[in-house]
Amino acid sequence: MLYALSLLAGIGFLTLGGEALIRGAVAGAQRAGVSPLLTGLVVVGFGTSAPELVVSIDAAMNQQPDIAIGNIVGSNIGNILLIFGLCAIICPMTVQPQALRRDGVVVVGASVLFIGLAYSGALGRLDAAIFLACLAGYLIWAYLSERQQTIPAAQMHASEADEVSALPKTGLTIVIALALGLALLIGGSQLLLYGAIGLAKAMGISEAVIGLTIVAVGTSLPEMAVSVIAALRRHADVAVGNILGSNIFNLLGILGVSAFLQPLPIADRVSAFDQWIMLGAASVLMVFLYTGMRLSRIEGALLLGGYAGYLALSFSVF
Repeated sequence: MLYALSLLAGIGFLTLGGEALIRGAVAGAQRAGVSPLLTGLVVVGFGTSAPELVVSIDAAMNQQPDIAIGNIVGSNIGNILLIFGLCAIICPMTVQPQALRRDGVVVVGASVLFIGLAYSGALGRLDAAIFLACLAGYLIWAYLSERQQTIPAAQMHASEADEVSALPKTGLTIVIALALGLALLIGGSQLLLYGAIGLAKAMGISEAVIGLTIVAVGTSLPEMAVSVIAALRRHADVAVGNILGSNIFNLLGILGVSAFLQPLPIADRVSAFDQWIMLGAASVLMVFLYTGMRLSRIEGALLLGGYAGYLALSFSVF
């Protein structure tokens, strides 16, 4: 019971911390005169991935690589199968092809890159440098290609900042929001890891499974909040851009930072099962979106069914 309560409290703190950090960062960016495009592309993208960042770094530094890697791989799987599925059921998602050609390809490419680098059985500092260099290249490419606001992809990323409401108004409240967000993220990561590891040991489940499922879903709640709100407002491009951007940041940024701080061995089940589900989910999503340039409610239900099947296999077979 104590481990379960700690896990739930950690998820709650991470969610509140992520929300506070996003609002403070967006307000600070606007106050500093940062363009809506750059705010949506970088600030919101990094902000929604803040829980994954804190938890994976914390796990890596505490010699818990299965949770550090499982959190990233599981979040990317959940973002596509769970969050996209929910959003498509709320509102069928029609997207501009120009908004997909870069980010969608980068998500699939980053997944292939992870599989290639993980083939050795561990991610070291050289692998981390490759991830981070690819992220820097993506950000430069994205910003340079989107400086014209008439481009659909630019409008999509600029609109991501508009989905964040109830922003702090003064410099003091911005600083308070940022400080509170960071404090809640750090405290929440400690509670989440304590509860997750305790539950894994008590239930005889591997840390990899806990990281890939419970921890991953818990740290993905900010992405879920932004995407569901966008879907309710019929802003499908924003929901798509938020998830694709988050998956890119997770693999190239968070995994890059985590592996640079502490080399991470790859769990056997991730190599045998989860990394292929991650790549398959990204590929299936691209097929759904490219063929009809929309994600229907039926396709959303198929994605949700796929996630239910993934969870069933995670706790039974693998």
